[in-house]
Amino acid sequence: MRRLLSIAALLACQMQGAVVIDRIAVIVGKHAIKLSDIERDLRVTEFLNQMPLDLSGAAKRRSADRLIDQSIIRDEIATGGYNRATDADAGGMLNQIRHERYAGSDTRLRQALERYGLSEDDLRAQLLWQMTVLRFIDERFRPAVFITDQDVRAYYDGHLAQLRRENPASNSYPALQPKIRSLLEGEEVNKQFEMWLDQARSGQHIEYKEQAFA
Repeated sequence: MRRLLSIAALLACQMQGAVVIDRIAVIVGKHAIKLSDIERDLRVTEFLNQMPLDLSGAAKRRSADRLIDQSIIRDEIATGGYNRATDADAGGMLNQIRHERYAGSDTRLRQALERYGLSEDDLRAQLLWQMTVLRFIDERFRPAVFITDQDVRAYYDGHLAQLRRENPASNSYPALQPKIRSLLEGEEVNKQFEMWLDQARSGQHIEYKEQAFA
């Protein structure tokens, strides 16, 4: 009996100091997305979007889909030798958020991050990744995009009323041509990127662990 009591006491002590094992939520090819990855993504995404924190199963599923895409993009960046954003780039974006949202206050930024269960390092890492993805999209897809003068003119003629409202001071075709061309190029780049991502995703083995989203 004394031995059984000793074992029970030992097990109780071990349980008190136990660490919860992180659960795998999704397998993408050879990569695993953990539940902690999903929750971190939700926290930082909703912080950046200034939305209430939502850790529901549906929100986790949406986050998992984002992280699947990110896993595919990360592999493409690694194998394709694309340029990455730098720590200085991320630091500049972080400073912009600090000044635009929190009047340059480190304390207010830290308090806002704590409400979402985040640290400044979490935010910096997310900004670094987002800027790396934007750089990849631009390098990978923009060179193949070609917008003709006819495309620009057709957009101008088809959206003239809207363009005049948005640009009351200067809305002539020559004045707005560069802006329209940039807009159309951006739309085409996004279209090409989404087509590539859909195709790349269809070629991946993706396995959801449904219990992680309960």
